[in-house]
Amino acid sequence: MSASDTAADSAITAPPAAGGLLSGETRDIIVKGLWTQNPGIVQLLGLCPLLAISNTVVNSLSLGLATTLVMAMSSGAVALLRNYIPHEIRIPAFVLIIAVLVTVVQLAMNAWMHPLYLVLGVFIPLITTNCIVLARVEAFASKRSTAHSVLDATMMGLGLTAVLVVLGGLREALGKGTLLSGVDLVLGPMAKDWVIPLAPDYGGFLLAILPPGAFIGLGLLIALRNRIQMGRNPA
Repeated sequence: MSASDTAADSAITAPPAAGGLLSGETRDIIVKGLWTQNPGIVQLLGLCPLLAISNTVVNSLSLGLATTLVMAMSSGAVALLRNYIPHEIRIPAFVLIIAVLVTVVQLAMNAWMHPLYLVLGVFIPLITTNCIVLARVEAFASKRSTAHSVLDATMMGLGLTAVLVVLGGLREALGKGTLLSGVDLVLGPMAKDWVIPLAPDYGGFLLAILPPGAFIGLGLLIALRNRIQMGRNPA
């Protein structure tokens, strides 16, 4: 057997390098969306729905996933159409694309999750003007491939959803003494028994579910994230 054959066999049988399943760019997009450039606790984008809806886990998760879906579809659409959109009118065109997709999501929620749709109210159509969605479309999707654009939007959306869920869980636990309150709005009456009471006869802490509680909770999450980051990257 020749030396070249031996080298070829070694290349085939050798185990993949660590992290070989994901390219460096893909890993970078995932880490940025979920941690280093998290839109909720780093970029501080879209604070209006983040603070207004994060009073329960169910509301937070529902709006977060709806926003993620719109972001992924919008970024994919813009990445596909970017070469056909004149640069001078790109922002109105992007907003139009986002508005169409938000309308689709809004109508779907109205049809299949009407009680939850009523709870989320105006914050569903407001996804159209959410600066997170437009920022990723303008900064990333209008310049990159479709696959990477969809991945970037999905990771940014999931990063925001994670912040929403953690904040919603903290506020619901302190404010109502429960978790998963309102889950029946998503899954129907059969899910009413899924609500988790954390403390019997808990009177609730009203501040936690009011807007000041949202600001305090978000501030604590930002401080915690910064503390963890400082510990990972000491000066």
